[in-house]
Amino acid sequence: MPERFDNLVEGLSEERALSVILAKPETLERPVDKYMAATRLGASDTDISLEYLLKASELDPENLYDRITRRKAIDALGRRKNAKALPYLFKALKGDDEAAIINAIDSITKIDAPLSEEDHDKLLATLTGEAIQQRAVIQALCRMGVTKGEQTIRTKAKDGNPLVAGAAKAYLARVHGETKGLDDLIPQLTDPIAGRRRSAVIDLGDAGDINRLESLVNAPVSMSLRAKSAFQLVDPEKKCIVPDQFIDPLTRLLQDNPQTLRLRTEWICPAAPIEIENNLQHRDEARQYGGAASLMALPTTEKLLIIDAIKDKLWSDYVTHYYLTAVVSLQAINERSHLVRLALAETIPQYTKSRIAAAWGCLAMGLDDQKHLLKDLANTAVWIPLRWTCLQVLKKMS
Repeated sequence: MPERFDNLVEGLSEERALSVILAKPETLERPVDKYMAATRLGASDTDISLEYLLKASELDPENLYDRITRRKAIDALGRRKNAKALPYLFKALKGDDEAAIINAIDSITKIDAPLSEEDHDKLLATLTGEAIQQRAVIQALCRMGVTKGEQTIRTKAKDGNPLVAGAAKAYLARVHGETKGLDDLIPQLTDPIAGRRRSAVIDLGDAGDINRLESLVNAPVSMSLRAKSAFQLVDPEKKCIVPDQFIDPLTRLLQDNPQTLRLRTEWICPAAPIEIENNLQHRDEARQYGGAASLMALPTTEKLLIIDAIKDKLWSDYVTHYYLTAVVSLQAINERSHLVRLALAETIPQYTKSRIAAAWGCLAMGLDDQKHLLKDLANTAVWIPLRWTCLQVLKKMS
């Protein structure tokens, strides 16, 4: 979500963003400011910023900077959720810029305004693109509950590309109640290819079948992605209210213990400091979890030395930050409880996942001095998994 990176453009004023977003790239000292401006205006709420984003969505894609700015503007229009953008987004479905087309499809879905039969036809027409584009179209039709195109999508459920087939199976489950095809997604949750694992998690959330919640709990995929899908299943109205029978699996998912995930042997590294450090920085979160699991298995003295060394070197890296916080919290390492306090107080959006780990750590270590912050997050946190976690922790603390 672009909101995670708002801090990267928070120093850019709306006035400055308006002055550069439509400027000719060659007139700017830093042409990259154009697409930074599009992201900045996506976080605005003024009429003039919306008008400029609409104009930016029609920039000529021949110029590299204009092309990227156009993509960012199309994405930002989805964040603005104003139906006035729909004609521009449907216009963006034409052409050969696949990234812009996918952004337009996603933005149309986010706006979630009533669409006509003609609009549905325009979306279905983009199913002729590459696999990633086909997946985006099917996901949009699934999330909007569009029944038109059923037969075409039914054929896609047999596609050789699992990203296309998975989206189609989620569509058939959610829109037509055909959940049997979701069985094929469960083995995919441990696929050697990270992208296939992630797509299966997303598809299970889109499918809306609550019976698949347990499969998400121990999947070796980023907790934040699993949490998003899980809350789609247990709290579709986004009220931060979870039925009692789902509290336990959701708690286990959010506590995110690497030692209980379904990790392949090759993802778990040797228990050596450099190996653990390298795994924690790997692009594949399954290997990150493998590194964290190896760290957790070490004797306390050795574990503390490695935590300290990695903290001194990589604490500013939000991925490593999360795993260190999680290990300290899960194993209630009181000697490093200050890391939990630091993580819970971190307000930069990229560290939100660490705040969840820290909240559970407060419970495990009885850090009652953090109740005031937990209460504040329980009332104000934007991300529902964080708010729900704090509510559960406070309930158990009391």
